[in-house]
Amino acid sequence: MMALALFFSSSVGLLFQIFPKAILGVILFFAGTELAITIKHMGSKKEDVYVMLVVAGFAMWNMGAAFLVGVILHQLLERAWVRV
Repeated sequence: MMALALFFSSSVGLLFQIFPKAILGVILFFAGTELAITIKHMGSKKEDVYVMLVVAGFAMWNMGAAFLVGVILHQLLERAWVRV
């Protein structure tokens, strides 16, 4: 798998350039929606949904920041330092 990634990475980049960014955005939106549906199986606690929405909002700006904010917010909610 790693060899495929190394040798065919330019082909994948070309494939992404062929499709308009709007179409790729719609595909990404639907993939994210499908992943968000799994929150039903994770738990129905209000805190879990709140963390998911905050992380999704930050992920639109910066994925690394979203991860850090999600971890910090989860810990704050678990320790009851912040209430929702």
